[in-house]
Amino acid sequence: SGYLNLAADAAHNFTDGLALGAAFWGGPARGTLTALSVLLHELPHELGDMALLLRAGCSKGQAMLLQLLTALAALAGAACSLLAEGSGTGAISGILPFTAGGFIYLGTVSVLPEILRDSGPGQALLQLLALLAGVAMMLLIA
Repeated sequence: SGYLNLAADAAHNFTDGLALGAAFWGGPARGTLTALSVLLHELPHELGDMALLLRAGCSKGQAMLLQLLTALAALAGAACSLLAEGSGTGAISGILPFTAGGFIYLGTVSVLPEILRDSGPGQALLQLLALLAGVAMMLLIA
């Protein structure tokens, strides 16, 4: 499960890099807001991945090194996104919707069922507020 998680994390980080690179095409304000959004969702994500790797038998040092290696996928995604800028408007206009669709898919398929199954009214309200804060950030970026 640890190796499968690493592969999924690398793909996820690559997509984050694509989104960051494409967002900076729209200007520094859009890029900065996107970077903040990515940072806010990556902190708990990476902590969870670290716990998964530790539970899978990695030492703390091994887990941190493996996490660093998956983070390099974000650099590769950002590089691909920034390089696509010179290849025409088709590539530029397709990257942000692709990454946004991926995030929406993950949220609806994996996160939303967990929220609905395991929460009481107070927890559901907090999660709804967090969801609305995320939508508000996307509106600011747009």
